[in-house]
Amino acid sequence: MAGHSKWANIQHRKGRQDEKRQRIWTRVMREIMVAARMAGGDLGTNPRLRLAVDKAKAANMPAENVKYGIAKATGSLEGVQYEEVRYEGYGIGGAAIIVDCMTDNRVRTVAEVRHAFSKHGGNMGTEGSVAFQFKHCGQLIFAPGVSEEKVMEVALEAGADDVITDDEGAIEVLTPYTDFEKVRNALSAAGLTPEMAEVTMRADNMIDLAGDDAAKMQRLLDILEDLDDTQDVFHNAAISLG
Repeated sequence: MAGHSKWANIQHRKGRQDEKRQRIWTRVMREIMVAARMAGGDLGTNPRLRLAVDKAKAANMPAENVKYGIAKATGSLEGVQYEEVRYEGYGIGGAAIIVDCMTDNRVRTVAEVRHAFSKHGGNMGTEGSVAFQFKHCGQLIFAPGVSEEKVMEVALEAGADDVITDDEGAIEVLTPYTDFEKVRNALSAAGLTPEMAEVTMRADNMIDLAGDDAAKMQRLLDILEDLDDTQDVFHNAAISLG
């Protein structure tokens, strides 16, 4: 199936992540601590913690840091208690934005998110105002040149919902969020390594932005992503900066 081109946006995001590894470590550590606090520190029985530890490995976080975070969250060590909170809003051209945060101070976090929206051309919405435009799912992205036939065969057999090839040849595998690990492991066993693999909020429909609107939207997204309490930013903007 053909799909909207998103390879450039994926590469931009990946590049920004590589540039800000220390910030990624902070965010991954929060995720490890929340996952461990919610369902324990056993990787075998806590799939959310397994995903967080996988993120830590991908970011080259030292194993001792991971162990410390789990111990801190499960009560072996005292520490700050984080909670998850989601904010929704609109960016340039009415594009939908979701900002997932982990915070020890909701008042501070909501003020920072609201300020970022208002200062950079967006509007913060109410709970549920844009989330209905997204699907909670597993997403694996393969670079152009990977065999679409092989990816499709393995992914669908393992329980994926859909396999979509975009205009540039990148392949996107969508899974129920509960089956993400199973599909990823099946693809890995078949020698298929994705450029990106995560449980995400995927937009149902994209809004094309180019020129000044694209630049303004990217600036807003960058500001939101750079907030200390931000874990993830999801949006439905197809940004063309070229």
